Amino acid sequence: MSVKIRLKRMGAKKRPYYRVVVMNSTSPRDGRAIEELGYYHPVEKQNQIKIKEDRMKDWISKGAILSDTVKMLLNKNNLNAKSQEV
Repeated sequence: MSVKIRLKRMGAKKRPYYRVVVMNSTSPRDGRAIEELGYYHPVEKQNQIKIKEDRMKDWISKGAILSDTVKMLLNKNNLNAKSQEV
């Protein structure tokens, strides 16, 4: 079972917000998450992102893979979570 750290879409039509979650890689986008690590609000005046960095590092050390979008958000916001490329 491969585990990914990715975004789960929430909110209303044309007012999305996303939760940063740990999910099985075969689960649907809005399916059940193993753990919620934070959130991302793209429509706010300041793109707000908050992530539990200690939990993210723990999941990465266990072999979780970051999605491309989550990698981009972390780099854009200078959060220190390096993925281990397999």
